[in-house]
Amino acid sequence: MTQLVWFRNDLRLADNPALTAACKTGDPVRACFVITPEQWQQHDWSPARVRFVLEHANALARALARLGIPLTFIHCHWFSESLDELTAFCREQCIKQVHFNEEYGINERRRDKQLRDRLGGLGIKVNKYRDQCAAPVGEVLTQQGGPYSVFTPFSRSWQRWLADHQPPVYPVPAAVGPEVQAEQTDTLPKPFESAPEPLVATGEDAAHDQLQAFVSEQAARYKDERDFPARDGTSLLSPYLANGVLSGRQCVQAAKEAGGGSDGLATWVNEIAWRDFYIHILYHYPRVSMNRAFKTETERLEWNHPGETFDAWKEGRTGIPIVDAAMRQLRATGWMHNRLRMITAMFLTKNLFIDWRLGEAWFMQNLVDGFLASNNGGWQWSASTGTDAAPYFRVFNPVTQSERFDPDGEFIRHWVPELAKLDSKRIHEPSRKGGVIPKGYPRPIVDLKESRKEAIARFQALKDG
Repeated sequence: MTQLVWFRNDLRLADNPALTAACKTGDPVRACFVITPEQWQQHDWSPARVRFVLEHANALARALARLGIPLTFIHCHWFSESLDELTAFCREQCIKQVHFNEEYGINERRRDKQLRDRLGGLGIKVNKYRDQCAAPVGEVLTQQGGPYSVFTPFSRSWQRWLADHQPPVYPVPAAVGPEVQAEQTDTLPKPFESAPEPLVATGEDAAHDQLQAFVSEQAARYKDERDFPARDGTSLLSPYLANGVLSGRQCVQAAKEAGGGSDGLATWVNEIAWRDFYIHILYHYPRVSMNRAFKTETERLEWNHPGETFDAWKEGRTGIPIVDAAMRQLRATGWMHNRLRMITAMFLTKNLFIDWRLGEAWFMQNLVDGFLASNNGGWQWSASTGTDAAPYFRVFNPVTQSERFDPDGEFIRHWVPELAKLDSKRIHEPSRKGGVIPKGYPRPIVDLKESRKEAIARFQALKDG
């Protein structure tokens, strides 16, 4: 009889609870990865993400082969079909137990329950493991035993839980047999063929190299430099985390081993806490993964029709340089600096007053690190519809943000070459005081001051009503 590990959002050997458990049984082990292009497209997976995932699935297959574990790629269209394919595979391979790490989107949870029921009827045991968070879902709760909906108290409890429990970080399992032939999948599904070049190197080893380089060389500067998009101030680990090539536990452990006490490391670990927080929200409040606002009263807001202004935002031609630079970076690379994610999201929802759901979907359709919990949480924060949201009267001024975080206009010059010859003052707002806008660059599509007032008035009317 054989153990089966179903890899999903956990494309790694190290610190993989499901793989570790299967290898400990002493039985032969097989693995599988299910490719579902239509489901991925419905879930707004980007070409960049699909390319990243398939490249890492191939790397995983090679690594597993060296441990004597064959990985099979199962091709189907939808989650519903994957249940039939997995059931047939288990029968063909005489599988005794299936092991997988939990996912927390509502569709994924329903799929996993259906598989458990179906395989259970065949006498096949299904084992699921808590994996995506550094502190597992269900462990960090209020004194009343309920989930947190505000980040700061969650973070305090999260830090205490980690200190008290010190969750294990599993090593790579020992080989369970002689090396086998590695199966590979070498083509991108048609809907995803437009994927940009990879942002970061492929493979679990590359992810660990990036992690170690960051905590040992860059983390000390993280607090001071993370908000400046023209600087090399971020970890660039988000693609690995979003797709399970690294775990949150590994990141917390690496920070601890690097000293953990510096302001830079502490600030970065707090970002891991934010990631866990949004996963916990996704689990405890499943409506947020079904296109619903956390603050349900905000669903009464009447958003503007998207139209041409939404297209201008997507294409980086709003006439607001920092917004346009950020949106062009997204389309070209599949990634956007985190400070710019907040600026562009708040511009869409507060200045253009376009439904946050449209922006959330556009980010997912383009980001290599598009992760439902974090992307949804960030958009709802910016739109003032979510947990711990920015107060509705807090509206970033993108020009002020640009002047503060790209003071010399270096980032703008790179992504908006039409403005490259402007000085470091005018580049943030070319139309300032009647200035001549360079040929080929649009005038602002919205008045920042007036649109801010209108957004605040709409939220205030909702509150008063």
